[in-house]
Amino acid sequence: MSKFLEKAFGFDSQKHTVRTEILAGVTTFLTMAYILAVNPSIFGALEGMPNGAVFTATACAALIATLVMAFYAKKPFALAPGMGLNAFFVYTVCLTMGYSWQFALTAVLIEGIIFVLLSVTKVRTWLLDAIPMSLKKAIGAGIGLFIAFIGLQNAGIIANSDATLVVLGDITHGPALLAIIGIVITGALVILNVRGGILLGIIATTIVGFFIKDPATGAALTKMSGVVSTPPSVGEIFCKFDFSNVLSLDMVAIVFTFLFIDMFDTMGTVIGVSQKAGMVDKEGHIEDAEKVFLADSIGTIAGACLGTSTTTTYVESSSGVAAGGRTGLTAFSVAVCFVLALFFSPLFLAIPGAATAPALIIVGMMMMLPVIDIEWNDYREALPAFITMILMPLAYSISDGILIGVISYVVLNAVTGKAKKISITMWVLAVLFILKYILI
Repeated sequence: MSKFLEKAFGFDSQKHTVRTEILAGVTTFLTMAYILAVNPSIFGALEGMPNGAVFTATACAALIATLVMAFYAKKPFALAPGMGLNAFFVYTVCLTMGYSWQFALTAVLIEGIIFVLLSVTKVRTWLLDAIPMSLKKAIGAGIGLFIAFIGLQNAGIIANSDATLVVLGDITHGPALLAIIGIVITGALVILNVRGGILLGIIATTIVGFFIKDPATGAALTKMSGVVSTPPSVGEIFCKFDFSNVLSLDMVAIVFTFLFIDMFDTMGTVIGVSQKAGMVDKEGHIEDAEKVFLADSIGTIAGACLGTSTTTTYVESSSGVAAGGRTGLTAFSVAVCFVLALFFSPLFLAIPGAATAPALIIVGMMMMLPVIDIEWNDYREALPAFITMILMPLAYSISDGILIGVISYVVLNAVTGKAKKISITMWVLAVLFILKYILI
């Protein structure tokens, strides 16, 4: 059995345990399962894309991509249609630019094919290795801030304000109160070093949710609407491509934007989660990074065929890593959960967002650790690193944090007499990123 696990998932019985890997996979799934509810609701704005079909497409795209990650890359990362990319698909390409969802799916397919070529030729790995160590440390910490902010926002602990953009929400009622209780429960379990503490915290918080009401509806935050259901068909959206405008300038711009966002969101996630998992060497290199990127690319192609937006590596994988996941067995466990979700979607979706928020917040705290290695006394390194970190949550974008971080690193070092330390790759990236903001 151990030989099979080693060959299939990179499992080492001397370093890893099956129980820990499975718990880590379940933990990752529970923190990213919201996509199964959110993606259909976003695509619901488009006529001809039924919620049920999008739900099945979302789960199947995640399943395929995560299995490739498990067996080929052998990493504890999970994949699913990405947040932000789905909004760009629906609200920009379709509703603003006026193109059909079939046209947008074609753009996603083309992007996936280009991604495969970039991954096979190791261009993405080359770009990854070109980023300075200080920015790599900042990316990991910035993602931590970002997912913590997502957790706080989803739970209602942080709320919208027209005057100050954000403000403290009502923490004495509803989701915010449940999330705070969850932070206490999960935090205590983690502090006491209870194995699987994050997962146990999610489960315990979900149970508490039966006794806390939603102020808006008066219903319990945790509620059941059934247990088993047959997966809806994807027939209405499967392989519905439109190649009539494939050579248009708009198609080129849309494909480039999908490619750009996906590349740097994935790159940032891989760096951050790999640092948390101890998979980065002293030079900042990630072993078999091109395999991770290829899994991401294959997932995007599969998602386009199934009828959903770009599939990408999920930052929520960090929750599984924090729970001890280190091999492809963790990713395989996530994939199994997606299979179950297809048939038990009412059960999995009963977990309220407020119950997973504590996991995101605590993992975000854990991901801040790399900042201690940034040379804070060297402002040429520290300022770009700080800009990278702070922009991710404030701009609500991992990719924008990376892009502006790279630009600031090149510009600040160039104007202060350290142009020679900047690699050609970084110069090229900075110019491309500047043009991106000017032209797109």
